[in-house]
Amino acid sequence: MGRYFGTDGFRGKSGSVLTAEHAFKIGRYLGWYYGREHHAKIVIGKDTRRSSYMYENALAAGITASGSDAYLLHVTTTPCVSYITRTDDFDCGIMISASHNPFMDNGIKLMNSEGEKMPDDVQDRIEDYIDGKLAEVPFATGENIGCTVDYYTGRNRYIGYLTSIATKSFENRKVALDCANGSSWMIGRAVFDALGAKTFVMNAEPNGVNVNLNCGSTHMEGLCEYVKANKVDVGFAFDGDADRCLCVDENGNMINGDQIMYICAKYLKKHGLLPSNTVVTTIMSNFGLYKALDRIGIDYEKTKVGDRYVYENMKANDHVLGGESSGHVIFRKYARTGDGILTAIMVMMVMIDTQLPLSVLVSEMEMYPQVLKNIEVDDKEGTMQDPAVTLQIDACTASLGTNGRVLVRPSGTEPVLRVMAEASTKEECEKQVDLIIEATRRSGHLQKIR
Repeated sequence: MGRYFGTDGFRGKSGSVLTAEHAFKIGRYLGWYYGREHHAKIVIGKDTRRSSYMYENALAAGITASGSDAYLLHVTTTPCVSYITRTDDFDCGIMISASHNPFMDNGIKLMNSEGEKMPDDVQDRIEDYIDGKLAEVPFATGENIGCTVDYYTGRNRYIGYLTSIATKSFENRKVALDCANGSSWMIGRAVFDALGAKTFVMNAEPNGVNVNLNCGSTHMEGLCEYVKANKVDVGFAFDGDADRCLCVDENGNMINGDQIMYICAKYLKKHGLLPSNTVVTTIMSNFGLYKALDRIGIDYEKTKVGDRYVYENMKANDHVLGGESSGHVIFRKYARTGDGILTAIMVMMVMIDTQLPLSVLVSEMEMYPQVLKNIEVDDKEGTMQDPAVTLQIDACTASLGTNGRVLVRPSGTEPVLRVMAEASTKEECEKQVDLIIEATRRSGHLQKIR
């Protein structure tokens, strides 16, 4: 974690934490950095937030002022930027979005030439430049000033790419899409209509301030009600930049990322498309996913929380499927990042190939009840290493055996420990979490329960 860039870009309140000046300086440095030995090309996409237009202009001004060219995809998804960056020979890609956050936040996500998250060393240098720790980069002059290029055709090529992935028509399937008034508001319908689905679209009227507002993957209630009331076969909900997808089955029940990974892993293995026989998860995936994967003979690996870490593990070990329960699901054969629309396509392919409704497909996996409590402590590392606390964690782990687990992890930004338990009943989860919290209290570390 840097001073500005976290695991998913530079994110914060628009106009205060993240300003137009920040965007200009990021553009200035990237334009200079990638343009040192050749005339660089940098592609930019944005979501529907009002502030995204401001940052787009500031980034483009910085890039062109340093002598590189800025190509504008306009409103599009994060995975679209990733795809176009790697396929159209761009030096790097930029996505302006705060993902699932409310409209008053925004973010700048940086990608390398392969459409992967920008390496930390480059982001570290950008932070130093923002803080004035590096020498000022030169301004381009005369004919060396860069150009801003309208590149909406790249967005259309991405739509074509997505439709090419499906091997069967979606004809006669009723599909509801909740586009969160975000990046997928045009692309989602275009893809599903092209594949033959009878498409019903919700929350596709962005006005700059309604992105993720009581809709999308963070507010599933409306989609659940719509699917059930209108007898739709399946519903898909995206977040603001459409790198997440959660589903709703035909009965109006929400299906999370862990369940999506299970049904897709089983399908891929059956068709010989899971060569490493492994799914990459984070430590926060539900215990039920691991039990279900054990039952069908699929291995799994666990990373720190964050799709960045999931992808890094997948790339290093040549795994093809991984993700998070939040709906960041990565199909590495097709994408370098989570792609909500791609995830929806893959779920549709499983449903069509098996001729089974989503409710039946996910019924094989039992989701374990989970309780998570945040506690403020005097010293995160000291608490985690306290013998009395570790002894209680070990005791809880032993008590649950093979029927659950406990997990205690420090927050990356606050003096907080996150205490989580999964077990066969919610009451058992509460009991184990409270035992660990009481151990921190007795040891003198607990400040308050949040």
